[in-house]
Amino acid sequence: MTFRALAASAIALALAAPATAETTLRIQTAQNAGDFVMSRLQDIWVPKLETMSGGELMVELLPIGAVVPHRETPKAVSAGILDGQMTTANYFAGQDAAFALFGDLIAAYDSPDQGQTFCRNDKGRDVLQTLYDTHFGEKLKVIGCGPYAREALVAAKPIRTLADMEGTKIRAPEGLASEVFRAVGGTPVSMPFSEVYTALETGLVDAADASALVNNEALGLHKIAKAPIYPGIHSQAVHSFSINASKWEGLSEQHRTILEVWYNAAYDDIRRAADLEDRRTAAELATRDGFEIIDWSAQDRQAFRAAARAAWERAAEQSDDAAMVYEAQKDYLRLIGLLND
Repeated sequence: MTFRALAASAIALALAAPATAETTLRIQTAQNAGDFVMSRLQDIWVPKLETMSGGELMVELLPIGAVVPHRETPKAVSAGILDGQMTTANYFAGQDAAFALFGDLIAAYDSPDQGQTFCRNDKGRDVLQTLYDTHFGEKLKVIGCGPYAREALVAAKPIRTLADMEGTKIRAPEGLASEVFRAVGGTPVSMPFSEVYTALETGLVDAADASALVNNEALGLHKIAKAPIYPGIHSQAVHSFSINASKWEGLSEQHRTILEVWYNAAYDDIRRAADLEDRRTAAELATRDGFEIIDWSAQDRQAFRAAARAAWERAAEQSDDAAMVYEAQKDYLRLIGLLND
């Protein structure tokens, strides 16, 4: 079925549906069914939303790709095929470099809490709203955003220092991450996430930009890659929640407030729970034979960040929106003492 046909079908169903006191929002996520974030949302936070609203407001969370491909969720939400999306701006980097700079400013932050504060208490949410308005026609309302984890770097060979990155074949998404790894001597390899295990097993890559330590363990990557860098050196992907603007306008003020408070509370909880699970996982991995958890020195981390900053600045030159995103991030990084010039 074409995108146009899907949109027409969704609108027809919405018009035919009887009016009720209950609202169920169909939300496509960036999560796989059964992963840490999806499970915690489904088991703990979906029921809490129903309780908070007295059964009047509910969400149906769908795994990545369930209705439309992951890069098409903004169009699907705009058209009413989906009511909302929980996704990452990285997916839309092909639209404008601004989405890459917003979605994961590689090596910028020391903790996910800093990224969440940028979104919630500084300019972050407004910046993302501006990007959506500009590129997707003012049809999405941003509810909240922020990273939930500092990703580890899964590695089959020890990368104990920045110098060891030279010649390392590393799976990385195209764009900013690949550019940074290339700048420090790595050889980025682009491939779907589903191929990471086999690529590590066969030696096609030595390391991979994958996920948080606990997720990498759940995926079995540590069976073949026994030298992860933890805490990670690079990624804190910014996730966000947005819904169809007309759907948002149709909600009561009470329901809007509940939805915003619910999302922020859920991702505060997920951030803290993921950190604890990462720590537990690291402690268990350290007891395994032949396993080495690598923590880079402050000097190597700073040198990696300097290389990343050069890539940020090049990306910021690619469009007016990219410059706008970068300036907002720089202002915040200076405010919290992570950028001194």
